[in-house]
Amino acid sequence: MKSVRKYNNRMKKSVLGIGNALVDILTRIDNDNILNELGLPKGSMQLIDNSTSEQIAKTLEKFEHSMAPGGSAANTIHGLAKCGVKAGYIGFTGNDEVGLFFEEAMKSAGVEPIMFHDDVPSGIAHAIISPDGERTFATNLGAAVLLNESHLALDIFKGWDYCYVEGYLIANRPLFEKAIKMAKQSGCKVVLDLASYNVVDANRDFLLKLLPDIDIVFANEEEAKALTHSTPEESLEFIAKNCEIAVVKVGKRGSLIKRGDEKVQVGVNKVNVVDTTGAGDMYAAGFMAGLINGYDLKKSGDLGNCLAENVIQNLGAKLKEEQWKQVHTSFRL
Repeated sequence: MKSVRKYNNRMKKSVLGIGNALVDILTRIDNDNILNELGLPKGSMQLIDNSTSEQIAKTLEKFEHSMAPGGSAANTIHGLAKCGVKAGYIGFTGNDEVGLFFEEAMKSAGVEPIMFHDDVPSGIAHAIISPDGERTFATNLGAAVLLNESHLALDIFKGWDYCYVEGYLIANRPLFEKAIKMAKQSGCKVVLDLASYNVVDANRDFLLKLLPDIDIVFANEEEAKALTHSTPEESLEFIAKNCEIAVVKVGKRGSLIKRGDEKVQVGVNKVNVVDTTGAGDMYAAGFMAGLINGYDLKKSGDLGNCLAENVIQNLGAKLKEEQWKQVHTSFRL
């Protein structure tokens, strides 16, 4: 009976994501002088225009590269689908080969795409990986930014159990606010990843106002500090008072998780770091998959860590098929 309940629970619970639909072009460079030539501070995320994107592509063409569907929420939704969770994704791409690649790659992972299109180049993120594994992003949002509140209707959200919103969408406040409002109206629980400390800092008052409408919050140490001006432990308490579940990731100390009076700390394992791209996105995917499978907070955090630790051993924000097989075996997904 236990396995039947778990299966039914998984079938009932589903996650709809919304975010900037991007295609990551992953390039490993042999020295950081190239970043200086391109005017890209190491480890940063810079927004660029079409001409700059073309210049970067030309400079990097001598290095091997690969493509993968990207964007914060898209990474998490892709990961959830690979965990066996019913998953969908709302985004905007151009009517071009890049947009088609994004949509087909999401479908192949089992994601239901809810995509909008226009004759504008699809969004591209140049993910440049240094020899030490740190990544630098030069992002041309392209068609991704054309997604706006007029595209959202209540019917899109009906039938989903969770709505996963990436923090980067707050750049369009009407879209961000409407997504949360419609998700709640349709009976979805709202999950928010705070995305970046500078995004939080620039929108702190707005986020604090909306916090009671959010059910689950993911934040790293810097994002939590930008939101609460407090320590990770104090931030956890503050967020948990306003939301159902608070998750604060604290680097080498792992993650802190609180739901009501229940609080756990989940540790991490030391692994060989190749590329940190997507670590936070994969943690969120694993944690949400754990909840949906009926795991407790500790085991859900362990699954989140497992996905994050696997992905940072790869180039890019995706796990290899053999890694997924091991995850499914270890956690009985």
